[in-house]
Amino acid sequence: MPEVVFAGPEGRLEGRYQPSKESGAPIAMILHPHPRFGGTMNNKIVYDLFYMFQKRGFTTLRFNFRGIGRSQGEFDHGVGELSDAAAALDWIQSIHSDSKSFWVAGYSFGAWIGMQLLMRRPEIEGFLSIAPQPNMYDFSFLAPCPSSGLIINGSDDKVAPAKDVNNLVEKLRQQKGILISQHTIAGANHFFAGKEEELLETCADYVDARMRGELTVDRPKRLR
Repeated sequence: MPEVVFAGPEGRLEGRYQPSKESGAPIAMILHPHPRFGGTMNNKIVYDLFYMFQKRGFTTLRFNFRGIGRSQGEFDHGVGELSDAAAALDWIQSIHSDSKSFWVAGYSFGAWIGMQLLMRRPEIEGFLSIAPQPNMYDFSFLAPCPSSGLIINGSDDKVAPAKDVNNLVEKLRQQKGILISQHTIAGANHFFAGKEEELLETCADYVDARMRGELTVDRPKRLR
């Protein structure tokens, strides 16, 4: 798994990158939790998702947002971190220009950044949003949400209460042209303590179904 350093908006960004053996393979980028609360690209959920995608033939990338590890810059309350994610996608696309399929997965704070990136980058066709926090962050920009994806949360999450996540899902499901899947893990908290295996299996099952052409609807390609 190569360690990589690439240019970001405020200096270098540090990442881990695993290219697929197949030409034109899909790309998945995984975004970590809140930098001010210990979130890094080495978070176990981020790490496990990285390898889940890699085992399915994806080219995968995880990286540290600005100010974390060897990534330069300072925390920017989401604005700069979104720019970091866009720069990371630019970098991996420059290496894999033959890839036509892109996914973004984000956990907690990373889920919020990932969904914003989804709105700005029409090439992203699938997402995993794990423990998003609509009670803390504004998700009204998803109007409309441009791609089908999975939202997964815990029934005992006190950081992102299930009722708030459910409300977000219901709003997104009112939109036409996409299919929003949701899975609530019984007894799971915000960190999915003791539920990591179920979380990973749920994400893997969803990606497998999408790769079989399921859990989505036909719609015109978004213009880039």
